[in-house]
Amino acid sequence: MTDEATRETADDARGWRAATEAALYGPGGFYRRPEGPAGHFRTSVHASRLFAEAVAELLCRVDEALGRPEELDFVDMGAGRGELVTGVLAALPAEVAARTRAYAVEIADRPARVPDRVTWLTELPRTVTGLLFANEWLDNVPVDVAEVDPAGVARLVLVRRDGTELLGEPVSGADAEWLARWWPLGAEPGLRAEIGLSRDQAWASAVTSLQRGLAVAVDYAHTAAARPAFGTLTGFRRGRGTAPVPDGACDITAHVALDACAALDPALRLPEALLCTQRDALRALGVVGARPPLTLASTHPAAYVRALAVSGEAAELTASGGLGDFGWLVQPVGIKDALL
Repeated sequence: MTDEATRETADDARGWRAATEAALYGPGGFYRRPEGPAGHFRTSVHASRLFAEAVAELLCRVDEALGRPEELDFVDMGAGRGELVTGVLAALPAEVAARTRAYAVEIADRPARVPDRVTWLTELPRTVTGLLFANEWLDNVPVDVAEVDPAGVARLVLVRRDGTELLGEPVSGADAEWLARWWPLGAEPGLRAEIGLSRDQAWASAVTSLQRGLAVAVDYAHTAAARPAFGTLTGFRRGRGTAPVPDGACDITAHVALDACAALDPALRLPEALLCTQRDALRALGVVGARPPLTLASTHPAAYVRALAVSGEAAELTASGGLGDFGWLVQPVGIKDALL
C-alpha cells in the first residue's frame, strides 16, 4: 500500500491494542456478554474439575510455605464467571478453606452463582499473601501488532472495525526496544509480531501486588527460541477460530511471550521464575492420567467407569498438541521456590 493510500484510509483505523481494548472491554464488549468466555471457548477450567483441584493443591503448598497464616489469599485473575475460584474453594480441605480469603478479579458483573464468600473486584486487591492465579488472562491483555513493510521497516498495523488492516507509522520508542530484545523481525516483508510490552507491564503489576506467596500465569505461549514468523493474532466465536475482527462479536487473542513477562525488574530482587508446560506442572500437582487397572472393571465396574472418566480428563489437561502444551509462568515472592 502506498503512503498516499495509507493517509487516505488511516483516519478510521487505529492500532490493534486500542481496537481490541474497545472490542473486548468497552460498553457492550465481548467480555461483558452474559454468556461469558465459556459460551465461546473451552479452557482447562471448563474441561475438568481436576484443574481446580490441582490449583487447590498448589494453594495448600503455598499455605505450608507461608507457615499457615491466619488469612490465606487466593486471587483468580481474569475470573470469567467465577468457575475456577468456585472450584478451588470446593476442593480445599476444610481447615484451609476456613482461612482462605477468595477474590475474583473481572470486569464483567458478578454472576449470581458465585459463592457469597468470594469478593468480586474489577482490580487487584492492594496486597496479597497467598496464591495469585491468572488462567488465560495475559492472552487477552491487548497488544499492538507490527509488520515489516516492503522497505524492511517494522510498522504498526492499523485496523478498522471491520477487520481491514493497513500499515501505520514505524514502530518506535519502548515498543521498538521490546521488539529488538524479545522478537527481532528482520527485514523480510510480511513478517509480523505482537508487541508484548503491555503484557509485561500487566504481569509486573500483578506480581508486585503479592507480598508473599506465588504468582502463576497459564496461557498459550511461545519463547524466543520459537517465535511464530507471522504472529498468532486470532479470533474465537462459539467454539471456533475465526478472523480477528474488532467489532465486539468475537474474542481477540494472541499467544503470550511468557519469557518476556518473566524478566521482571532486577530491582525487585525476586527468585527466578519457573517456566514449564502445563503437562509438567499438573503432573507435579498429582494429575497423572493413568488408566485404572482392568481388574477393577470386574470387581467394581462403577468405580472403574468413574476412574476411567477421571483418567480421560487428566489426559486432556496434559495432552501434547493441546492443553498440556500451555505455558506456566510461576513466580515466587518471599518464598524459596515455585513449589512444583
